[in-house]
Amino acid sequence: MRKQIVAGNWKMNNDYVDSELLVSKLLEQHIHSQTEVIIAPPFTSLLCSSNSLKGSQITVAAQNMHFAENGAYTGEISAGMLKSIGVETVILGHSERRAYFNETDAILAKKVDSALRNSMRIIFCFGEELTDRKSGNEQAIVGSQIKNALFHLPASEWEHVVLAYEPVWAIGTGETASPEQAQDMHAFIRKTVENKYSSELADEVSILYGGSVKPANAKEIFSKADVDGGLIGGAALDVAQFRSIINAF
Repeated sequence: MRKQIVAGNWKMNNDYVDSELLVSKLLEQHIHSQTEVIIAPPFTSLLCSSNSLKGSQITVAAQNMHFAENGAYTGEISAGMLKSIGVETVILGHSERRAYFNETDAILAKKVDSALRNSMRIIFCFGEELTDRKSGNEQAIVGSQIKNALFHLPASEWEHVVLAYEPVWAIGTGETASPEQAQDMHAFIRKTVENKYSSELADEVSILYGGSVKPANAKEIFSKADVDGGLIGGAALDVAQFRSIINAF
């Protein structure tokens, strides 16, 4: 059975003290036992968060990593460095990394390979721009992003992959894809994976929705057949909102 997952991407928010406070508040919450909770703090807070959450229901993820194992890549972090502080999950392909840091499908495929070589789990993000949606090109864009970065993988590696569909036009804008739009795209994504691999593999892959998920809309979005949870941005910085989204299942 697919995992239900709610992941909070803190982005470039919360210094060390703020992170410790938010983690301590999260530990006090009653969380639905069937839902896996993931938080992705900034790099400076990964170690303290990882230490504080050992033995808890909450997993710590990194927001990014480099594809090289080591070397002259000033300012970058490798998979091995993340593993050394107990972080074994990483977000790759977020639209902000694609847009602001020019991460291409080819670069992301290399990052995927590096993460898997180091036995890490990947939350792989993708999604279309508003112009793609308006032109009816959203499935072609999403399909190509998945195929170019992930379809070189053998079927056995997919147990370490979580997919996260984020329509770019709905990230941080207050706009949200309707539950029906989210379900339609998630069903297309699952069918795309099935066509490449098998229905059994596709049925096991968790597909998260990201894009202005709030307590008010989480329950309806999560109720859709092919939506297995959410990748949450701003609402993950507020304990009450994040708890409500987690418990929307």
